[in-house]
Amino acid sequence: MQKGPCQRHIHSLVMKNRLTLYLLPILALASLPVTIGEPGSLRPVLSGPDRAYLNTRVVFRCSAPGLSSRVAYRLIRDRRVLVATDVSPKGDQPTAFPLKVNTAAGGSYQCRAFAGRKTGLSNRIKLTVVTPPSNTSVTSFLPVAYEGSRIVMSCDAERGSDLKYTWHRNRKEVTSSTAGFVIAENKLVMEEVTVDQEGSYSCVAWSVVRDISRYSTSAEVKVTVKVKISKPEISISVFKEGENYHGNVTCRSSRGSPPVSFSLLLDDREVRSATAAESLAAWFDVPVVIGLNMGEARCRGRTEVQDLKSEALALEVVPVGADVRVEVDYLYSAEATLTAARLSCHISRGTFPLFSWLLNNSVLLPEEIQPQAVLTHQKKVLFLTQLSAEDSGSYRCRARDSYEESGPWAESAAVLVRITEENRNSVAQASLCSETSQKFLTEVITLVFCCFFLLMLAVASACLFKLLDHSPAPTNVSAANTMPFHLSEPESQTDTLSRHVRNQQMLVNMSAICYLLVSAFNHSSS
Repeated sequence: MQKGPCQRHIHSLVMKNRLTLYLLPILALASLPVTIGEPGSLRPVLSGPDRAYLNTRVVFRCSAPGLSSRVAYRLIRDRRVLVATDVSPKGDQPTAFPLKVNTAAGGSYQCRAFAGRKTGLSNRIKLTVVTPPSNTSVTSFLPVAYEGSRIVMSCDAERGSDLKYTWHRNRKEVTSSTAGFVIAENKLVMEEVTVDQEGSYSCVAWSVVRDISRYSTSAEVKVTVKVKISKPEISISVFKEGENYHGNVTCRSSRGSPPVSFSLLLDDREVRSATAAESLAAWFDVPVVIGLNMGEARCRGRTEVQDLKSEALALEVVPVGADVRVEVDYLYSAEATLTAARLSCHISRGTFPLFSWLLNNSVLLPEEIQPQAVLTHQKKVLFLTQLSAEDSGSYRCRARDSYEESGPWAESAAVLVRITEENRNSVAQASLCSETSQKFLTEVITLVFCCFFLLMLAVASACLFKLLDHSPAPTNVSAANTMPFHLSEPESQTDTLSRHVRNQQMLVNMSAICYLLVSAFNHSSS
């Protein structure tokens, strides 16, 4: 069926409208890049420092890269406009904003750009105002301490922010790796201080901004470390003044740091006191009565952190008694050779004896007897170290009270000491003979034991031989007994001979074993 002219016209219009509908999305997409390419807003960039010292000048710069038109800028801090500028000829040329840094200059900075009807806000820069350190000092909670205590020192600056700290001891840097020290922020800690950590301490407070450092150094602080005193020791010496006797009591500590307050206690009652400012000893003068027990004396030592007492000492002065005697001990070397003689003087009583020695009624002076003899233990013991015939003789010791210069001597009986080459060597010979006798006795005992052992073996072997060699005798059978029985045949001569050989071989083996035992024992004894 053919279409008419009117129908063909309508059909062509419909096809054109469809083509237009199909092309609309394509035209929209084609126009989209043109719309995006047009600048709808500005993207300015702000540059500048994030840290600055107080009372210095800084510069912020704002620009709009890629924009060639004229642009105006405003610098904003914490959403408040600080500075506004005129229109710049080109947007890509940065505009500078110089500022003086004061205490209120810290905050968040941005810049806003204006180009015609378009505007934009830049990135943020947070500016921190750093105050340089000043008037730094070291504060010690315990400038004087005892060993083992805890010391904390603080480095404090009157002004300053974002500070770092460095410590020095005797002008040498101290770090956390230094033994005995701990650094925590602005504090230097010594947990258990020692005497080696004593010295002059100082600190440095400092800060850094853009490779620029500011320092503040403190004055030196002296730290004194004291040693705790040891347990006090008490001693007494007696002297005579006119007709009266006095005791000089000494209170002493072997270690510690002065000053120390010493007291003398008599039966736990304080009778004297003194302060040792530059030493570790104090002396007390007390009257004494010879032969009278005046009680128990003690020394008491006190410091800021200690209170110690000594052992008790009987405050009694006993005069030297009349019973004096001498004991002689001979000393030998490892080779049993007489090498020295020790003479000891013993007294029955006496608190402060003074000893003296006599040889053949002549007093032995210390400076005259060396090096052949030595006096020790306050002249109580006399050592004869180089024995010779000259050392032989009658030795006596005598004693008197040391506080009585004109007092009587109490003397011992004489003791004869004879030193000759014969008796020096006779000791070694006697020792050698003793060792030989002991060795011979050991061998005799061993031989007797082995002989007894052999005898027991022989007896046991003989008994065994008899048992094996025994044969029962034939028995007569009466005619009345008609029950037959079988008799064993007698041993042959060859079997008997073999048994004898075995027995003799067993005896030989036992004898050989015993001989080996004796030889081994003698070898170990030698």
